[in-house]
Amino acid sequence: MNTSQPTPPSGVVAATRAVPVIAVLCFASLCAALMQSLVIPIQSELPELLNTSISTASWVVTATLLGGAVAMPVTGRLADVLGKKPVLVASAAILLVGSLVCAVSDTAGPVLVGRALQGVAMGYIPVAISMVREIAPENMRNTAVAGVSATLGVGGALGLPLAAWLAQDFDWHLLFWVSVVLAAVVTVLSATVLPNVHDAHPARIDWLGALGLAVGLVSLLVGVSKGNDWGWGAASTVAMIAGGVVVLLVWGWYELRHHDPLVDLRTTARRPVLLTNLAAVLIGFGMMAQSIVVPQLLQLPEATGYGLGQSILAAGLWMAPAGLMMMAFAPVSARLLTGFGGRVTLALGAFVISLGYVVALFMMSAPWQLMVASCVASAGVGIGYAAMPTLILTNVPAREGASSVGVNTLMRSVGTTVAGAVMAVVLTSRTMTLAPGTPAVPTEGAFSLCFVIGAAAAAVGAVIVLLIPRRAGSQGTPDRAHDDVASLEEAALAG
Repeated sequence: MNTSQPTPPSGVVAATRAVPVIAVLCFASLCAALMQSLVIPIQSELPELLNTSISTASWVVTATLLGGAVAMPVTGRLADVLGKKPVLVASAAILLVGSLVCAVSDTAGPVLVGRALQGVAMGYIPVAISMVREIAPENMRNTAVAGVSATLGVGGALGLPLAAWLAQDFDWHLLFWVSVVLAAVVTVLSATVLPNVHDAHPARIDWLGALGLAVGLVSLLVGVSKGNDWGWGAASTVAMIAGGVVVLLVWGWYELRHHDPLVDLRTTARRPVLLTNLAAVLIGFGMMAQSIVVPQLLQLPEATGYGLGQSILAAGLWMAPAGLMMMAFAPVSARLLTGFGGRVTLALGAFVISLGYVVALFMMSAPWQLMVASCVASAGVGIGYAAMPTLILTNVPAREGASSVGVNTLMRSVGTTVAGAVMAVVLTSRTMTLAPGTPAVPTEGAFSLCFVIGAAAAAVGAVIVLLIPRRAGSQGTPDRAHDDVASLEEAALAG
């Protein structure tokens, strides 16, 4: 437990000042999330473009995932200790450096470094969520949190058609030059528009804990994400997963005994926080599954009888409305948060995601049908993603807000990683060949099974959310609940 006396935050800013601040936080978070899908359209061409092997090129995608997973809780803790604005500006600068390294490189090594740095910049998002909740006036707070939270899904969804268009019609380096420009704008706006809120809670930074968490997470996530390529029974896969679990267990033992832990596991173990994080894994799984399965079904040859024969660009365009749907439903989520609280809102969002997969199960014979199903699921993401940080922030002390949101965002990333592994197993285990000598393609039953799994994961996530205990008087007033928790804990520290 942190024994330092926290410095009270300076509070909200005026509504006229809050609007541009919220807009900057939303835009910057969107740009950071965009990096997730930036290279997906050129993934199959990366070995030739970078003059490297297929296995090495695959790390161009994985490096960003790993960078983001490690950065989210660490960046959140740094924001709690040092203040949010300095950390946000530093994250934006890291995005700029990573993008520039990729833009001027032609070989695998520098591109991997740049992509890892782009992943580290994903730490901007949980800190932005925590900051916007702190500075927004009460009547704007839920809408602001919903908007920033939605960018996690929107960035990935909109990045796909944008990247596909740029990769199809221009040199692949332009992908990263565009990200350089975006990152430069984000850095300038973060430095000039974001307020200097006195929100630091001075404490020692647990660098050893950060190193242990990084080693454990990287080992575990590499094993899960590469298991289908390496073989789930391969020594390398087993060693990475088992090693990651062991390191994380030792890390947890260390954190429980540290006076200023990187992640306060006692806070994380509180039932509302624990259940919200477990639900985040399943809801993250449900969000990512459609992003993996639907584009493949759209691009599969029509000769299969169920493939829809779309180009990479066309598939991205069919998926784009789903990203817009997430953002469109952010205000709906805000109204639900105000009227019913985070628990009901998150459960509803998870059920809507599940419904989207059920729709896909019965509507997969035309691109527009899959677009409708994706929009339904994405509406659920837009509703639910805002509720998760709200539930977290209402149940943790203010001095742990950013780090706790970072852990929750990490749990969503774990869910998306597991989704990628599970969907890959299903799609590669049920295949057929169209003609001798042609590559095997997933069967129609494989896609149907993926939709069933996605629906089940989101539905189980909704059930877990409903197990979160109700807070007396917190329905529709989560900020008061958060203030009560913070005041009680800080009074205990002072006493």
